[in-house]
Amino acid sequence: MGGHDRWVIHLDMDAFYASCEQLTRPTLAHRPVLVGGAGPRGVVAGASYQARAHGIKSAMPMSQARRLLPPNGVILPPRFALYELLSTRVFDLVAQYAPVLERISLDEAFAEPPSLSGASSEQVREFGTRLREHIRAEIGLVASIGAASGKQVAKVASDLAKPDGLLVVDQGTERDFLAPLPTRVLWGIGPVAEGKLRAIGVRTLGQLTALSDADAVSTLGSVVGRDLRRLATGVDDRPVSDRAELKQVSAETTFDRDLIDLVSLRREVRDLAVHAHKRLVNAERVARTVVVKLRHTDFSTVTRSETMASPTDEFDQLAAMAERLLIDPSDFGGVRLAGVAFSGLSVPHQDPLFTLSVPVPDVSTAPTVSRAPAPVVTSTGWRPGDDVVHDEFGSGWVQGAGHGRVTVRFETRSSGPGVARTFVQEDPALRRGDPGDCLA
Repeated sequence: MGGHDRWVIHLDMDAFYASCEQLTRPTLAHRPVLVGGAGPRGVVAGASYQARAHGIKSAMPMSQARRLLPPNGVILPPRFALYELLSTRVFDLVAQYAPVLERISLDEAFAEPPSLSGASSEQVREFGTRLREHIRAEIGLVASIGAASGKQVAKVASDLAKPDGLLVVDQGTERDFLAPLPTRVLWGIGPVAEGKLRAIGVRTLGQLTALSDADAVSTLGSVVGRDLRRLATGVDDRPVSDRAELKQVSAETTFDRDLIDLVSLRREVRDLAVHAHKRLVNAERVARTVVVKLRHTDFSTVTRSETMASPTDEFDQLAAMAERLLIDPSDFGGVRLAGVAFSGLSVPHQDPLFTLSVPVPDVSTAPTVSRAPAPVVTSTGWRPGDDVVHDEFGSGWVQGAGHGRVTVRFETRSSGPGVARTFVQEDPALRRGDPGDCLA
């Protein structure tokens, strides 16, 4: 297939975690909603657009987000089982339009729909509009779509289309489309590369494409420099393929001059851990194993790894382990390249630690959960955000608990905003619900 008749779409669900909460809990539909760990080191995993209007962003510490959240805002623990369920429904629907999907995470994927081979921009726009309307009507969630001749430009286009938009980049205009944009929008340009480019006066992708080969290579390294400059021109023939399950996320760098002391090596490795951690968070995974790779001045390479009892996405824990694995260059010799990888990846689940049968069972055998600590659990285990089923009133969720009482709002996706009722915590008619109940 020639470059001129290829169309790739990038589909990205808007504010996915928060949107899933607003969909299934209609009382929250127009309120600022944050999803994430409420403990002292919790971070925002998702924020609704109403919350973003107050300056709250994903990955922000929850303590900071809480100060910005207006009085009608809500903080909920993540319900990954629900997000996976809705993600599967969305992509099963998308697969009717495009059999091969390259899923990047729970809320985004690439597709190269066969029906668009050789299509005009107008036909692609109609296709995108139809697909977005189908997702909204059938599932109740909002998707933004970018379409272009390759993956990179399609991804940038869907970012610019947000929220709730569609952007088709006409064939042949990719270079002009990218030129004015900041270098950071390109995959593979993180804060470090951005800083190096800025130091030589390159702030936009147009300026990056104008660099000489020598400058691109000396600033970004030989392989990366050429690849990124090519992507910045909008040329991208990478195939859309069913991705094998993600095995690891990593970051590595070659130093301008060999590092010969432990302090600077530690600093660089911590910086690499920041990049690898960002990829871990973006992929919505937790990791069990930390791998550190060090290449010696004479090109010999040492790899060391350590595996934890339970997976985590807690940055300090992962970075500390990477630092522990380092070898002092004064023993080892100068280091010309270092890499940090997180592997043994899995999708995080936040299983409730307490079952609700009375009497309370022995919880010493409960599984350990290594995500951000949950809010303090009352003796009966109810906490805000929990799914509940009541013998008489049906499915709902805990709005508040404490002082021996629990307030539940009874509503599901199709019920419209529901009524809140308060019970004594030990009420035998209340049971823990299943995350899928709210889709009824």
